Order: sequence, then C-alpha cells, then structure tokens
Amino acid sequence: MNILFAVQGTGNGHVSRAREILPYLQQHGEVSLLISGTQFDVGADLPVKHLHHGMGFVFGSQGGVNMAKTIQQLRPWTFVKDVRNLPLHQYDIIINDFEPLTAYAAKLQGRKVYGLSHQSSFSSMLAPRPTYKHDHIAEWLIRNYAPYTEATAFHFKRYDHFIETPVIRREVRRLKPKQGDHVTVYLPAYADDLLIRYLSKLPKMQWELFSKHNKIGFQYKNVKVRPINNQDYLQSLEQSVGLLTGGGFEAPAEALFLGKRLFMIPMSNQFEQHCNAIAALDLGAAVSLKIDYQLTDKLDCWLKQSVDRKVDFPDHTEGLIRKAILTASKW
Repeated sequence: MNILFAVQGTGNGHVSRAREILPYLQQHGEVSLLISGTQFDVGADLPVKHLHHGMGFVFGSQGGVNMAKTIQQLRPWTFVKDVRNLPLHQYDIIINDFEPLTAYAAKLQGRKVYGLSHQSSFSSMLAPRPTYKHDHIAEWLIRNYAPYTEATAFHFKRYDHFIETPVIRREVRRLKPKQGDHVTVYLPAYADDLLIRYLSKLPKMQWELFSKHNKIGFQYKNVKVRPINNQDYLQSLEQSVGLLTGGGFEAPAEALFLGKRLFMIPMSNQFEQHCNAIAALDLGAAVSLKIDYQLTDKLDCWLKQSVDRKVDFPDHTEGLIRKAILTASKW
C-alpha cells in the first residue's frame, strides 16, 4: 500500500508530530512524506520525498505575522502549478496534517483525504473559543485552508466525538522531569532583545530562550539565548521550572504532560492561538494577551504559583493511525 503523508511546514509543531506518526504509518505500507512551508526549524532527519514552498505565514518579531514578508514570499503560480502536478495517482491513501497543497490537489483529482491535525478540531463548535474575540473570517480560513473528507482531530480535551488528546512524542514521554532553576522560553514571533528586556527584570530566575532569530547562542545577565535544537530544547524543558511560549498546540501540550508550569502569549490576530490559550486556561495555564509593562508582574505572580497536577494524555497514537488507515482503505 502506498501512503502519502502531507504535513504543514509553518512552525515546528506539525513536523515534530510527523516524526512521531511516521513510524506507525510505515507499519501499513510504503510512506512518502510531503512537507510544504518555509517556517520549520526541525525535521532535517525526516525522509522527505516532496518538499514544496507551499502557502503559509512568516513570523514577525513583534508578536504577530509579518504581513509584508508573508505577501513577499507568496508564490501563487507556483502553488497552482504544484497543485496541478502533484502525482496523487501513485498513492492509495492520503493522510493530511493541515497541508493545503495536497488538500486542493485531491479536490482537483477527485481523491478523498483523511485529516490528522489540531486545526480540524475547530470544525466542532464545542472546541473552546475566546469570548473576547470572535473572527468569522478566521473560522472560515481554518475550515477551508486544507479541506478533508474525514478527520481525527487533536486538542487538550476530547471536546467532540472525533477529537482526541494530543500526540505526545516518545522522546517527551521518556523524559524524567525535574524542578530546575530556569524557565524554558520559546516565543518565535518575538525579537530576542524585546524578550530579554522583560526577562532580565526578574533576576532571581534563569531563562533559557530558544531563538528563531539567532544561530549563535549568547548570555545576557540571567537570560541564556540558544539556537533552536530539538534535543537541547527537550533537555531544557525536562529540567525547567516551566515553559513560557506562544499560543501553539504541541509545545503547551508537552509542558502540561510533564507537569510543568505553563505561561502562554498567543500571537496577535491569530485566532487559533487565542482559542488554544483559552482552552489551556482550564488546565491551569497562565495567559497574557500581549507583551507590555505588566508582563514582569504577571510572570512574577506565575512563578510563585504551585503546579496542581500533570495532565494525563494517554499514548494512543498507534490506535489512531490504525483507525485512519482502516477508514481511508475503505474509500
């Protein structure tokens, strides 16, 4: 059986989850991995067969999407050409993690797609939304960015019948979390100097900042800036007091699983990230909607709080992949 596994390459979460899912897919046939997008920093070891420019956002340095660079890097004619030329006839089954090129190529070629993504959870109105921010355009975009025939979705809780708890990587499950003397920081949409300005105002705590903007590490007062590296990040998280991160999904889920304190700052104008932050609040996370003069006090208060419990995310990946393959095989 030939399987195409298509993965969104905007950010590291999708690619990290693909590393976990891929071996289970390979138990069912020959798997070709397709990644489209330009914003991931991990996954160089993955056996990528199809790598495309795709269509996605470019992170800025002030807490949001850099719209100028996003528009500049768009290649609509390349995207259309890739959609038309993608050889889906070679594959018996198409599995898609929020990847638009494959999704629209399948529509064009009359093929069915099984979705495996966090974003597909938003097709259910039972998934949490913020009361302060409702964006009909964002809702439409999430549902139509990478359409699918049927899906298994991931979220912090099973809000609906097709929504499962997160896929936690085996390398994270093997960690032995300890209470260290630092906070791990991953906020790729913010400039390092902006973060350092606030974090250095809390000198009693050490901060390990994993940077998308610097390839060479350095130390400034109590802030250690480190290039993004999967193993270094996991070691830092394992021994951390907690995680300060954005409003993504995989990184907060891993912190919750390890029983770490979690502080989230969702990107501005990113509806999905605000939804994630609201959902994480219910699991004990702290949230700030922006970085401003109040952030230092909020972080100080957060550090003084105790962690109530680990969140139980069972290891169900093998069963979910078996279900996806069984369903798609019937098509």
